[in-house]
This record gives sequence, C-alpha cells and structure tokens, in this order.
Amino acid sequence: MAWYGRLFGNKTENTPSNPIDQASQLKVPVLGLYGRQDQSIPQDTIEQMKQALANDTPPAKNSQFVVYDDAPHAFFADYRPSYRKADAEDGWKRALAWFREHGVK
Repeated sequence: MAWYGRLFGNKTENTPSNPIDQASQLKVPVLGLYGRQDQSIPQDTIEQMKQALANDTPPAKNSQFVVYDDAPHAFFADYRPSYRKADAEDGWKRALAWFREHGVK
C-alpha cells in the first residue's frame, strides 16, 4: 500500500534503493494511490512501476495504481492545504478494501 510515495530517486546511504529496485522481489500485489498534480512523482515513473510489476511474479501482477486527476502531493493529509476530501475518502475506502481482500483484518 503506497500513498503517493516516490518510486525512483537518488540513492544515498539512508536510501540505498528505491521501490522500482524492489519490484522483482515482491511476493504480494501493491496498491498505489497517487495524485496527477504531484510534482514530486512524475507520471511516467508510475507507468514504469506498473510495467516492472506486470513483468514480475504472479502476485505482483495483480497490483493496482489509482491516479487522482486533481490531487497534489499529500492529498490525504487533512491538516495541509493539499488535502482533497473526495480523493482522500475514496483512497481510504480503497485501502481498507485492499487490505480486507488480501487477508488483513
């Protein structure tokens, strides 16, 4: 479950790898919730992550990404100006359903 987290980036001592680097090791599907207006996460990186997971093991092939057209970064953070109520509520419902569907109670 990823809420608008970066998929690529510079590698540092504190961040030795990125999610795209881990795609081939995933044993479970991923739900990603992203905002199209998020300047910190280019849309092409979401497409690259989708492709990396689609080429991976069967569980990861069932990954889903939802991109909210008008949402910026941190659209779920209700204490920030970037909060988008409708998108946040939809994302929360999707997250809970995703966890239930994948055995988390």
